[in-house]
Amino acid sequence: MLSVEALTLLFMGLRNSLREIIARILNLLCRSNDAVDVQSKFIDLAPTEKADEAGVYSDALLYATSNPRVSNIALTGPYGSGKSSIIRAFLKKYRHPILQISLAAFLPEATASGGAVSKQEIERSILQQMLYGADANQLPLSRFKRIRSPSRWSILLSLYVILGVVACWHLFQKRDDVINGSFFLPLSISNWPTFLWFAVGASFLWLTVYQFYKVSFGLSLKSISLKDIEITPVAVSQESILNRHLDEIIYFFQSTKYVLVIIEDLDRFNNSEIFITLREINSLVNANAGVKRTIRFLYALRDDMFANTDRTKFFEFIIPVIPVINSSKSIDKVLEQGKRLSLDSRLDRQFLREVSRYLNDLRLIQNIFNEYAIYVANLETDGDNVLDANKLLAVLIYKNVFPSDFESLHRGKGNLAQILGKHDEFIARGEAEYKAAIERIEHEADVAERQIPADLLDLRRIYAMALFEKLPAQASHIGQNGQTQIEISTLARSENFDQIISSQTITYRNLNGYHQTINISSLQSEVDSLRTFAQRKEEVEQRTAEARSSTSRRRRALREKIAALRSAKFNEVIRLNVKEMSDLFGAFGENGELPRFLVMEGYIDDTYYQYTSLFHSGRLSPNDNKFLIQIRGFINPDPNFLIDNAKEVVAAMRGEDFRQHYVLNVKIVDCLLGDDAAYADQGAKMFEYLASDFEDCGAFFTSYYAAGKEVPKLVAGLRAGWPGFIPAVLANPGHLPHVGQIIAHLPEPALKALPAAYPEISPFVSEKLAQILALGTNIDPSRLKPLGIELEDLRSIEGFPGIARFLFEEGSYTLSVENLEFIFQTVLGVDDLEPLRTRNYTTVTGIGNAVLSLRIERGFVDYLKNVLLRLEDNSRESVATILSIIGREDADFDDLSAFLERQSATISSLGDVPVRFHSLVFQLSRIEPSWENCLAFMGSEAFDAATLTGFLETKAALAALPQQAIPSDDKAAALRQFLINDDALQDATYRIYVQRLPRTFIKFPSNLGPGKLRVLIEKARVNFTKENVDALREQIDLRVLFVVENIDAYLQDEATFALEDDFRELLLGENIGDARKLAIIRSMDLTLLGGLQSRAGKVGAILERTGADVSALGVEAARAVILNSAPIPVQISLFNKCQKVLGDGDVREILAALPEPFSEIKTGYHSPRIDKTDINVEFVKWLDERNIISSWGETFFGDAIRINLYRRDTSS
Repeated sequence: MLSVEALTLLFMGLRNSLREIIARILNLLCRSNDAVDVQSKFIDLAPTEKADEAGVYSDALLYATSNPRVSNIALTGPYGSGKSSIIRAFLKKYRHPILQISLAAFLPEATASGGAVSKQEIERSILQQMLYGADANQLPLSRFKRIRSPSRWSILLSLYVILGVVACWHLFQKRDDVINGSFFLPLSISNWPTFLWFAVGASFLWLTVYQFYKVSFGLSLKSISLKDIEITPVAVSQESILNRHLDEIIYFFQSTKYVLVIIEDLDRFNNSEIFITLREINSLVNANAGVKRTIRFLYALRDDMFANTDRTKFFEFIIPVIPVINSSKSIDKVLEQGKRLSLDSRLDRQFLREVSRYLNDLRLIQNIFNEYAIYVANLETDGDNVLDANKLLAVLIYKNVFPSDFESLHRGKGNLAQILGKHDEFIARGEAEYKAAIERIEHEADVAERQIPADLLDLRRIYAMALFEKLPAQASHIGQNGQTQIEISTLARSENFDQIISSQTITYRNLNGYHQTINISSLQSEVDSLRTFAQRKEEVEQRTAEARSSTSRRRRALREKIAALRSAKFNEVIRLNVKEMSDLFGAFGENGELPRFLVMEGYIDDTYYQYTSLFHSGRLSPNDNKFLIQIRGFINPDPNFLIDNAKEVVAAMRGEDFRQHYVLNVKIVDCLLGDDAAYADQGAKMFEYLASDFEDCGAFFTSYYAAGKEVPKLVAGLRAGWPGFIPAVLANPGHLPHVGQIIAHLPEPALKALPAAYPEISPFVSEKLAQILALGTNIDPSRLKPLGIELEDLRSIEGFPGIARFLFEEGSYTLSVENLEFIFQTVLGVDDLEPLRTRNYTTVTGIGNAVLSLRIERGFVDYLKNVLLRLEDNSRESVATILSIIGREDADFDDLSAFLERQSATISSLGDVPVRFHSLVFQLSRIEPSWENCLAFMGSEAFDAATLTGFLETKAALAALPQQAIPSDDKAAALRQFLINDDALQDATYRIYVQRLPRTFIKFPSNLGPGKLRVLIEKARVNFTKENVDALREQIDLRVLFVVENIDAYLQDEATFALEDDFRELLLGENIGDARKLAIIRSMDLTLLGGLQSRAGKVGAILERTGADVSALGVEAARAVILNSAPIPVQISLFNKCQKVLGDGDVREILAALPEPFSEIKTGYHSPRIDKTDINVEFVKWLDERNIISSWGETFFGDAIRINLYRRDTSS
């Protein structure tokens, strides 16, 4: 029995054997699967046998090859149309011997050097493929010697040669015996060795001579060469090689069984003469008697190889080939290859569709994807598939279409290398252009800023000239409300110009030093009827603000373009300079559109090296190496120089490099700051260099702020390691990008400490915030709070609504008209700004925004100065608002007064007004006109009589107060006394108020002028007493008026007043009625009329008009009354009434004193004539009765009275 150990060993042996068998089986299966995978991954480029599955082309070729009249057959079609595949499919059915000649791989030295391929070179290639294609043993007589391989009989043949030589040597030794015949004796079988030696030697000698004979057919004399001379026939180098070796060709077809010669790719050389030679050879071969079969030539060539109808004359049969692929259908083949390699998900279908238009060769497409499979297997060894499949395919397309240029690319040469090399040049040029544009914009902005004062000064001069036209020529100084006078020549530059132009009235001083007032309320409308000076000034400032905002936007856009240019894709940069690339793309030749497409669309760019060579992680890339080469050559690379492995580059740099400009690379700084613990020493050196050469590092900072990843650490490092960083930044407006980065990235504690350490930073940021934000720095609004800024123009940051709202909520802005309008429009969403401009504080408080109200309350003094007083149209504030504002104790009285002056609302009760504004509200008519308010003002500490007088003169007061009853109680006595004693009032105004007085006054005020006294008299507001009449003794006309107004009272108590006749005479001239005048005349002394002509005339007129009794008149009084009265009819009427108290002598004297014709009534020979009136008739009657005249009578027509006089005095 077997032991246990033996069984164990047997079992282990069986197990090992079984394991080996299983391993072998698995290995075979894996090899089978790998073979299947390889077959699916690659595809050969050889012609396929499936190109003519329908057999159409094969039938045509079979017909042509079986037709005895056809010896030259053409298979025509464009490149890649499948001609070779059709021939291969045909050969499967064609059973006769064929000879294939292909010139596809024929590339003589002439082609490589750019020259044309000669006909002789083409013919030589054809001849070589023809002769060397057959077995050397089939052409033993050919002059083209080839190496023959020993046959299987060579061993025996060599033995035969040795035996032959030995036999010949033996016969040579026995030559005498051979000659005399003794060598062959005896002639018996036993002498067979002798006969054998002779047979072997003789046969060897014969065969040797025969071979030399055959060799002589292949010998030809090409040249004779002496020591230094070679003679060669000219025809050898010039004649056709095929024609020269025509005998070889005929011999070839005689010695071989080929019936069909297939010639491919002969059309690539564009030489039609070779076809003529081949046709001639075909004809000669077929005509040769030694060739017992028809030899046919089948040519595969392009359609355009022969012009017009030449090809139909050359070929006996032409078969056209319909292309299997062209530029419009190549997409299907490309997709087919992509599907074969399972690339559908990785390749962009649009890219494949577009690039396929440039690929019209199926074999080219297949080879591209074969190479793709190989490249991707080598480049993506880690399985991450990080490479762009589209870019890899693009590189391989370029490689296959331009293999020579692809080879040059590895050495940094060739057309594509030149195009890729333009990238840095275009970047530098683009940056230079953008920087130049920024410099131009900044220059324009600087010019515009300097222009602002000039524009405002010009505007001031326009209004100043308009004001000068209103001033007298002698005016030398000008001022407002008694303020300091300003020289006229300096008005336009005065800080008080705005207030002066906006005033209603101003005072000026002439050369004599006198001050006068002039009204300029219409000045602004005369200059511009649509806009005030303040509005035009605001427009100038607004245009400047808009221009500044526009400049900031343009500058920011250009900086964004610079940043975008540095990070732009390669194709985007090339597209910007496409005109300069035309020549470079043109160097590719007729296929130049393909690289143009691949480059312009970004499928081939400066990352090409990732797809053309194996890359080992952790090592230097070409860019890294280039960077190190430049810094070793003391060349400062651009801060944006692309570095692929920053850690490797840092490791390769020297210690002193970190104190040089070389360290200022975005990727390197990211590396140093990203691991500041590992690179502490290098980082310290870098910050030391930045501090020492800060002004020259602008390009780096611009690049790093745009593309760097560790900006916060960079800013914090500069702030911590360099105390002069903040002052250096604030000292130059060109360092605004640093300020933005400081605000955005400085650690919070350090940011809060800045205002205390550098107080100038807050006003700096307040002034430049819009420009800082325009740089595109992403700033968290909350980071502005620690700086304590107050922005002057919120609209300048309109493009940053988040920051604008934050500043509003924090109250970090100055109180100005523009800011409040911006807040209402943008923050609070109020579109209608009219209320804000006409009743600002009322609108602000009415909006109910606690944040806004708190900000205004905190800075009310500034709000009053910069908002309420700046708004020219802010005149419609509510009464409550007005009282609230003028009641503030923290504001300047003059500012409050200016605000109050601008308002149109009136306060109903003076009790609501602070005492210090009592006088002002009356001056400005901002108090409701009422006698209660007037009385309250009179009791105020601030009472001013002139102010109340001025108020009473206002239209509002004149419209309202006369409609109200003046209080009649004792409390209002002072008011009534003020009204009657106010001589400063206009007489018309005085009359209005006096007539509303409820009581009369005992006597006239002592300080009133005549006008006011007349009003009191006319309105009967003073008692008619002798004292009052006497008080007017010096003012006769007022005294007369006073008596006239009280004539009845006077006549009733005339004795009490004891007025003289002179005064009574004045009363006779007033309109008091004739009855009252007769009463006055009766109280007068009429005897005095003779010496008082004026009085006599007045009395006479009254007596005549009233028909009063004149019997009381004496002769002198009657004479005076008649002669001093007027006109003549009145005199005659009085004469008629007084004639009874007159004697005839008196009558004659009076007649003599009367005017003609009455003075002619005396003694004489003529007959005076007077008008016929009743008075005159009565007059002549009593004259006739008293014999003063002789007689009287009417004239012939009855229109006059003719008086007949006595010729002499009857009394004598």
